[in-house]
Amino acid sequence: MAGFHSGARDYFRLNEGRGFMAEAMLGSTVPRRQLGRVLRELRTDARLTLKLAAKKLEWSEAKMWRIESGLTSMRSHDVQTMCKIYGASAEITEALMGLAKETKARGWWHSFGDIIPEGFDVFIGLEGAASQMSIYQGDLVPGLFQTEDYARIIIRAAHPDKDEEEIKRRVRLRLARQNMVTRVTEPPLLRVTLDEALLRRPIGGGAVMAEQLRHLAKLSQLDNVEIRVVPTEAGFHQGLSAGPFYILRFPVNGDGKETEPPTVYADGYTGDLYLDRPTEIERYDAGFADMWNKSLSEGASRSLLTKLAGSHEQG
Repeated sequence: MAGFHSGARDYFRLNEGRGFMAEAMLGSTVPRRQLGRVLRELRTDARLTLKLAAKKLEWSEAKMWRIESGLTSMRSHDVQTMCKIYGASAEITEALMGLAKETKARGWWHSFGDIIPEGFDVFIGLEGAASQMSIYQGDLVPGLFQTEDYARIIIRAAHPDKDEEEIKRRVRLRLARQNMVTRVTEPPLLRVTLDEALLRRPIGGGAVMAEQLRHLAKLSQLDNVEIRVVPTEAGFHQGLSAGPFYILRFPVNGDGKETEPPTVYADGYTGDLYLDRPTEIERYDAGFADMWNKSLSEGASRSLLTKLAGSHEQG
């Protein structure tokens, strides 16, 4: 496929090799991002600014930004129009029109759409597509590893105005996300660093916390999960400055190239942050490595989890 843009090419190679996009767990997140990157590349090659392209298409710049950022689905007809303005070949146009259809795919979480925070569906799709994740949490157990009781307490505290039925739905959504940790087909490799302080914080009382810590100890025995604790005596580490974050990496195609660029996700109090510039990834990789090197070994971390579970249970 001479001259074929890399984003579209990667999409079709991945799709042919694994049926990747057909899986309901992915939804439309990945194809939206891939389509947006290719369209941005085509616009740049055509020497059009975002403002000028928006003017030619009679769209707002905000709409253009959302398309190129992979935040919205696309109609094949609109993609065809963009490709025509950008001077794309018939081959690329046809491929991208096909990719546009995937941007409307509904993931398993669609039925929870009314309770998913704006933009978080993007993360759920990326989470499901990732082949590796490096996770740091300093205050709370990550959602992927929370027990039902622990999750209920956290969610109820975050949504004090919601009724019990909605709280239950939000808990079910969080627990449904956890299926990826133990799935049989290509579960992601998960490396997790947790501050010792969060393990000692009695969220929900002794019984709830004891169950949560034993759950973490059990998960740490899975082949695809490694949980390490940063002890209090380690002093300063980069997570204290960065705050909680995920570094997501994705499967590679036949050429050994990642199908999606590595992405950092940070869940902020007022909104989500997504970073994928190489310099940003390098900085977060270095921060995670700093914490990993200052953590207890996997075995020592599991022993501490078990020990602290007993302490919480005893009161």
